[in-house]
Amino acid sequence: MDNDKLQLFENKAIRTAWDEEKEEWYFSIVDVVAVLTDSPNPQTYWRVMKKRLKDEGNETVTNCNALKMTAADGKKRLTDVATTEQLLRIIQSIPSPKAEPFKLWLAEVGRERIEETIDPEQAIDRALETYLKKGYTREWINQRLQAIQVRKELTDEWQDRGVKKGVEYAILTDEITRAWSGMTTRQYKKLKGLKKENLRDNMSTTEIILNMLAETSTKDISQASKPETFEENIEVARRGGNVAGIAKQALEAETGKPVITSQNAAQLNAVVTGMIEGVVDAEKKKDETYE
Repeated sequence: MDNDKLQLFENKAIRTAWDEEKEEWYFSIVDVVAVLTDSPNPQTYWRVMKKRLKDEGNETVTNCNALKMTAADGKKRLTDVATTEQLLRIIQSIPSPKAEPFKLWLAEVGRERIEETIDPEQAIDRALETYLKKGYTREWINQRLQAIQVRKELTDEWQDRGVKKGVEYAILTDEITRAWSGMTTRQYKKLKGLKKENLRDNMSTTEIILNMLAETSTKDISQASKPETFEENIEVARRGGNVAGIAKQALEAETGKPVITSQNAAQLNAVVTGMIEGVVDAEKKKDETYE
């Protein structure tokens, strides 16, 4: 089962999980209820509705599973989930003008997953579209998508070296981050005012590039030195991070300003939006002058 992911319906997030073995999507029912009903308390709405459906002998509700998904506070908690088929039946019991558009959205989500399995490039295109909707610039998005590929190449190398997913990946990532930025991942996120948000999604273009250099250097050094123990992989991670650390120091010496910024995605996008609006206003004034 893949880690839970966010899917957007009318710019509202719905937590989902993909079961590779069953080739089935699981959707958070509470999130769906929140989208369709605009209820101030979707948890209570679903609890009452669930009891009513059970009392009516509705087998769909009885067969619903519970999965651990990331809650609003960043913690993993059990939440009721439903497959596409189960969800379609549950939706029938929710009076909402959004029911029909949501059904079409469900079909689209299923179709997209199949298409992405056949042609992974489509997943990249959809990621591009999602970042654009969130207000990121195309320059930033291009670097971010490249960073995803670099990260994948690094984790593939770790897997070949016997590094275990989860804790060991996190430890090595922390070593890389500390080596180039001077901070642990936790400290870096704290600087930007983040909790469970993705750190890379909140980096500036320059920060992403340096992080990419650190990770690709780690991969290249690993391929050259072929570490056999976890301790050796830690040393390689530090060496790879140091390469980007040296580049960071050189850039800061040339520009006279720090590379790492406390700004997160919302602040960075607001700055870009302000710059764009300023240019547009200036052009309008210029046009008015010549009218």
